[in-house]
Amino acid sequence: MSSVLAGLALMQAASGAPTPEELKGQPILSCASPMHAAFDFWVGEWDVFHAGSEEKVADSTIERTHGGCAVIENWKPLNGRGGTSLNHFDANTGEWHQKWMGTGPHAVEFTGGPTVSGMVITGYWRDYVGQGRSAWVRMTYSRNEDGSVRQFGEASVDYGVTWNASFDLLYRPKATDTD
Repeated sequence: MSSVLAGLALMQAASGAPTPEELKGQPILSCASPMHAAFDFWVGEWDVFHAGSEEKVADSTIERTHGGCAVIENWKPLNGRGGTSLNHFDANTGEWHQKWMGTGPHAVEFTGGPTVSGMVITGYWRDYVGQGRSAWVRMTYSRNEDGSVRQFGEASVDYGVTWNASFDLLYRPKATDTD
């Protein structure tokens, strides 16, 4: 069992919910399971900043949709290219999948799952570090006590032997008008 699934198993054991191993291959008649809700902490309307900075870099709308079976992000940077990610839990494998499509020519597919503090997914991104220079990219999403979410990205050009920080973003809930 991966460390991601092991972390989730500990959380679920404490709650009495079935583990991913127990769910694997079982028919799921709806998307109301605890595993389908594992990315709900990321759902919301967000202002996005580089971690440690007050300079806003993007808006992001993340919603759980299609009967709770998918989480969709609409990434809208203030400068640069936008994109969309489609995220879902696969009950047959016990894993989460994300497909990212931006304005570049390549889609990226990530796989992973929940941890005690959030979600970790990894995928192979063509041309990530430049034309003809691809990398494995690992993204760790962590929920923070203040309601924000950190998305920390690392890249590996040596098939996961070493990882280098690539980006560090902080999603803060958009302020709501109370007027």
